[in-house]
Parts: sequence; structure tokens; C-alpha cells
Amino acid sequence: MTDAASLLIPHHDGSPLYVSTLAPALGETVRVRMRIPHAWGRAAIVRARSNPDHEPAWTDAVLLGAREGWDWWEAEIAVANPRHGYRFMIRRDDGRVFWLNQAGLHEIETLDAEDFALVAHPAPPEWMYDAVMYQVFPDRFARSSEADAHPTPEWAIPASWDDPVDVLAPGRSQQLYGGDLPGVIEKLDHLVDLGVNLLYLTPVFPAASNHRYDASSFLTVDPLLGGDDAYVRLIEEAHARGIRVIGDLTSNHSGDRHEWFLSAYGTPAAPAEEFYYFTDEGNTEYVSWLGYPTLPKFNWASEKLRERFISGPDSVVATWLKPPYNTDGWRIDVANMTGRLGDIDLNAEVRQLLRETMIAINPDTLLLGESTNDAVSDLQGDGWHGAMTYPSFTRPLWAWLSDPRPTAYRNAEGDEVTEPWFFGQPIGGIPRYTAAQFVDSVTRFAAGVPWRVRLGTMQPLDTHDTARFATHAGEGTIPLAVGLSMTLPGLPVVYAGDEFGAVGVDGEASRTPMPWGTEDEPEVAARMGLYRDLVHLRRAHPALAGGGLRWVHVDEDAVLFVREAAEECILVLAARGDVEMTVPADAVPDVEQAQALYGTAALDAASDVVTIAARGPVFAAWALPGVRVPSGG
Repeated sequence: MTDAASLLIPHHDGSPLYVSTLAPALGETVRVRMRIPHAWGRAAIVRARSNPDHEPAWTDAVLLGAREGWDWWEAEIAVANPRHGYRFMIRRDDGRVFWLNQAGLHEIETLDAEDFALVAHPAPPEWMYDAVMYQVFPDRFARSSEADAHPTPEWAIPASWDDPVDVLAPGRSQQLYGGDLPGVIEKLDHLVDLGVNLLYLTPVFPAASNHRYDASSFLTVDPLLGGDDAYVRLIEEAHARGIRVIGDLTSNHSGDRHEWFLSAYGTPAAPAEEFYYFTDEGNTEYVSWLGYPTLPKFNWASEKLRERFISGPDSVVATWLKPPYNTDGWRIDVANMTGRLGDIDLNAEVRQLLRETMIAINPDTLLLGESTNDAVSDLQGDGWHGAMTYPSFTRPLWAWLSDPRPTAYRNAEGDEVTEPWFFGQPIGGIPRYTAAQFVDSVTRFAAGVPWRVRLGTMQPLDTHDTARFATHAGEGTIPLAVGLSMTLPGLPVVYAGDEFGAVGVDGEASRTPMPWGTEDEPEVAARMGLYRDLVHLRRAHPALAGGGLRWVHVDEDAVLFVREAAEECILVLAARGDVEMTVPADAVPDVEQAQALYGTAALDAASDVVTIAARGPVFAAWALPGVRVPSGG
């Protein structure tokens, strides 16, 4: 994929331009459209091939008409399964046969797993498509005056706000800065100023760590954070500002100080014994997450655990979605390992039960699952609305836009490491990708995910579990990285501190306290302005939230794509180096009416080609008229 001509090919995606409904019911007939550029060739026959009950079914497409150098075809598909896959077969006038699926255009048959997919499971909340997420790690975000009243717990190592982060044990998990929920409340107007509208808080439950993923209870807020009342106030204040709030919940494990675990530890036949995997007769040995004894693993074969945690009227999941808290959903930690152990796999049952419970309480809530690697098998629309995952955007973005300078830091064991951190992968630092490899990676990891689920999958540059992107960003590439996170299909994420220019060489070093008071420093003000402008770009143009995606040009250094909708299209350029590209005019209809939205790049539309030139690195965007679809006969 190295030249514009190769991208002027038949196109379909799951957006409303091409699919009559994103939320079909079982048995419903859905119209799907596909467009073929005249420059590629004319089709003699187009058929949609779906796979109900794993037996192929064919539907003839009809030609709706031609517009702006493209033929539009439409077929009808009856939705027979909750995840109903389909692809297109094209027989060209010259007799050659092609297949179009989410992985692209092929001349050989393709995998069912990479088909386009209609999802008949209940749809995500509409507000998901317009969301821009802001992630807060409570201990490091803001400390209110109320925090001074809380005594330091026995497990903690107190730290002043300007102390450096200790990345070695025991400080790694026990260094406590004292950030609290009243502090978050005091800074909500900062979120409003940035333009974000979804606040994701890492765990707020009592625990024996600064990260709180080792909860000692799921039914109360840590008093160190201000307790239940502070959480209620935070959510009310956020909602009053148009900001939704989701929590973070560990479905894979509890902490070893959790009341359920303590009641069963060393006590065979205790009621909560079946909640965990005890491996000896005395209940003193047990399975834990990756061997960490502080994180005993849940056994989801237990019906009592399912009731207490998810399905019961006073369950953990239900409690925080209902008054007085009224949270707007959950991010589920270690979702990929939940319910899985050796030959046991209850993951689908757990994620579906989570979804059912949330719908029953409030169907307008969001459910995201953490799956840090390939999440395709779990992201089929039956549970998670999307995922917190890295290979479909974050890792390839780093590989393209980072400048992997050697960095010396100490890992969890205290060993000095002198290669750049790359998501815990022992591969010798950050790989080097071209722009074309970036696109290929994004396409590969999205090919098996239904479009609707892709729109809910998080697109962070970094998180509390990773190094900060800015640590290794190539010169001038941060606008490209932020811009791509805001304009490619998915849920954009700002990790608190990125807008200040925070750096960190690994997931612990990135958890630095927010540098409040530096907002007027020139470099910070410029970075904050960048984030503000690009979040505004995303929020101001609905095509960036739900519009289709069509790659227009990809080469070694640059990508050009368009997000398409009936009302408006957004053309986006991202280039690490200088740009001088020419694409066929048919690849970008109506480009002569382009209106610059962001960045500095020259766009010239002649009669049959479009030329774009800029000094790099550059990120730029233009608004174009919406796509007009022929009405047919």
C-alpha cells in the first residue's frame, strides 16, 4: 500500500453511509451499500455473501447509479445471527473476481473472521460516539485541603506533591501523594476548558496500594479519597458540566485484604470459598493474577459470586450505577483474563452478564473491557462496547512517530534498562514503522471487529499502565499523534498530564502528580492549546465521531484519509516529513470546496488531480461537502 492509485478501489464500511442501521434486530433486513470507482473498473455483477448459521448465503446487489466518478451498489441482508458477517463479491467487466471485506480488497477468498459485521446485540449508548475521554489516576491528579485530615495508612509511604515518583518496590505501589476526589471536583473546569466530556477514574475503592487495583471492598469509596459522599458530589458536579463519569472495576481478582477473601482464607467451607481458586485443603494456597499473592483470582463458576458481583439487586456492578451515585458505566480491568484459567473459559458468560445487568439498570451506560493485546475474539458486540487495547492504534502509532532514543531507567525489579520501553514487549525497544505499516497495523487489528465496536474502542497515546508518548515522540510529531487519536474511528483518550507535556519512561514513572500552577508557562500553554484545539475539532464535526473511514493516500511518510458522512466529510493529512502528494480527483469528490479546519498545508484541486503540499511534520484537516448517494431507480 504505497501509492494513491492503489487506494482508489471499491469501498464499504459500517457507517450510516453504507449500512441502513447500526442497531438491527434479529430477523431485520438491512440495506448495505458498496461503491466502486470508475477508474478502478466497472462491475458486471456485485453480490453480498453472508454466513448465517455458518452456511453461505448470497444476495444480488442492484446498481443505484453513478455519482462523481463512482458507481453505487446496494444489497439486502437478513440478520440471522447476533453477529452477522458479510462481504462483497465483485465480478468485473473483464471477468476478474474480487472480494471486499474489512481487511481490504482481495483476489482470493477471505476469512469469515474479517467480514464486515452487523450486530444485533443491544446497541451502545448514543453518547459514546461523541465522547472524548479523560483518564484520571486519583492519587496523582489533585489534592484538596480535605486530604490533610486523613491519617496516613499503615501500608503507605507519604510523599509531597513535588516529590519524584519512586518506581521501585515498595514505593512503586505504596508511595502516596494524597490526591482525592474533592481535588478532582476543584479541577473539573479544567476538563470543561479542554472540551472532554467523559471522565474515567481508575479505582476508587479502599485498598493497600496507590493504584487501588487490590480492592479490600467494592461497596465503599476509600475514605482517603473522601468517601462515598465525595464520589456523589463529584459525579453530580461532573454531570452539571456535561461530563459523564465511568468507574474502574477488577472482575478478574480482588485484593488479598478483601472481606470476601479474608472470610475464606484459612477457613474451608466458608461461604466465599467458592469465589476463589483455593488449591489446598486448608485454603491457604490459591491462584492469583500472574502469581501476585495480593491479587487472588475470582472463580466465575460460582453462582453466588455472580450474584454478589454482577446480577443481584445490590451487587457491586448495580450499586454504583444506581442513585445516589449514578455513574455512567464501567471500564473492566483485566477483562481479557476474566473467567479464564487453563481449560476454563467463562469470559463470554461474564461479559454478557455484565451487559445484561447494566442494561436492566440503565441502558444508557457504557461497558469497556481492558484487553492489552489482540482483543478481536472478545470484541464481537455481545458484551464490551469497546476495549482499552493497544495494538489497534497505540503501538503502531508509537512505532511510526517515536524517536526511540536510548533511555536509562529501572524496572520493577530494580534492574537498569537502557532501551526504550515498548508496552512490556522484550523486543529491544521501539520498532520503526513507516506510515504504510502504521495503516496496515490499524487495518489488521480492526479487520475482525464489527464497526460499531470499533467506534467504542479506546485510542490513547498512553495510559497509567504505559510510558508517556511524549517521552519518545519524534520532533514535531505530537500534533500528529493527538490529531490521529481525535480523527480516526474510535474513542479518543487524554491521559491526565499529557496536556501539560508530562513524560515518563514506563507505566510507573508516567504516574506523575499533575503540575498545577504551570499552565501559563509558554511550553505548557502551547501544549494545552494543541489539545484544546484538537478536542474541539473532534467534538465540532460529527463525521469524526461516526463517519466512515476511507484511506486516500498512504506512503512511507504520510497518510491521507477521509471520514465520510451524508452531512459533511473531513479530509485529514498526517505526515512525518515534507509532503508533496498528488491523488486522483475522484478519490476526494468535491475537494475544490474544501475549507481548512486545522494545520498549514496547501491543497490545490485541478481538473483531474488534487495536489497537497506542506512542510513536515504536519497535521491538517479540511471540511468537505457530505457524500450524496444516488437514489436508484
